[in-house]
Amino acid sequence: MQKAIPFLMFDKGLEEALQFYSGIFKNMKIENLTKLGGEMASAKFEIEGQKFLAFTGGPHFKFTEAFSIYISAETQAEIDDLYEKLSVGGAKQPCGWVKDKFGLSWQIIPPILEKYLYDKNQEKAQRVTQAMLQMYKIEISKLQEAYDKN
Repeated sequence: MQKAIPFLMFDKGLEEALQFYSGIFKNMKIENLTKLGGEMASAKFEIEGQKFLAFTGGPHFKFTEAFSIYISAETQAEIDDLYEKLSVGGAKQPCGWVKDKFGLSWQIIPPILEKYLYDKNQEKAQRVTQAMLQMYKIEISKLQEAYDKN
């Protein structure tokens, strides 16, 4: 059992959010649901093995970029798919970030980016950082190009 589980407070639309995420992530499970007055009040769910708890908290709870969900996307096709689907009704943002239509921020990042950013060769890491800062959706080929440049 996970000891640390993110707890998300949705303004409204928790049921819609769960349906939205279920249509995006193949490995999503909804474990428990609680309804109050006909509306979904709380849920326990899992995305790609990460458990979440969620509550409908009302209009005084808003998501900010201070919290985001980091998704490790192995291929360009996976990055493209998640970036497009999660941004529907929301906003595409720089450096692989999107804000979904519920205001929740996501980072769609390939593992190779982390490897390049923490490379011992600081010149290579700097070039990759500069390339990333020019992107909205992360493009693996451009990261590789910046890393390999002489």
